[in-house]
Amino acid sequence: MKTESFKSIFIKAIMSGVMISIGSTVYLNISNKLLGGFLFSFGLFTIIQFGFSLYTGKVGYIPERKPIYIREVLITFLGNAVSTCACAYLIRATRIGGNIHETAVNIMNAKINDTVISQLILGYFCGMLMYLAVENAKNSREKKNDFSMVFGTAMPVMIFIFSGFNHSVADCFYMFAADPSAKGFAYIGIVAVGNALGGMTIPIVKKVYDKV
Repeated sequence: MKTESFKSIFIKAIMSGVMISIGSTVYLNISNKLLGGFLFSFGLFTIIQFGFSLYTGKVGYIPERKPIYIREVLITFLGNAVSTCACAYLIRATRIGGNIHETAVNIMNAKINDTVISQLILGYFCGMLMYLAVENAKNSREKKNDFSMVFGTAMPVMIFIFSGFNHSVADCFYMFAADPSAKGFAYIGIVAVGNALGGMTIPIVKKVYDKV
């Protein structure tokens, strides 16, 4: 199979970052957090429908792919980070920017001042949920079940938001919408590792029990 080019992966990652940024913006800008959590899932749903590249949607598949796949995951994370950064600063330049900034600051202060182990664990469970969301979408598409596709995408997203789990790409947007710092970048790195560990758990377990 031909290896996908850097440009192709990066462009799809950029688009995923834009979708997550839109979802993050509506979540930060709406007072009804239940509705905000549901609308946030629009980002992941669109990413899956258009075949864009999202770090948390790809990293879980590392155990099932060849080592070259890690390259794709890393390029994806880079593209996601670049576009969430750009979108955050664009939003901050608008009339809603002040409210977005204030809310993002409050969210990021709580996140970056958390303990490392807590950051990692909360990233872990988010990663697992994102893997399940993508897997459900694949299964629903094969079975042509549109209801399961929508429900199975929205539910994991809403669960991770209301549980307070950490999503590295959404948190990139929150960080840039707030006040980026060395501590913030370190936090993103820890959460990305947690997302990876959580996303890879089920594929690894599947490999084990398939051999039993």
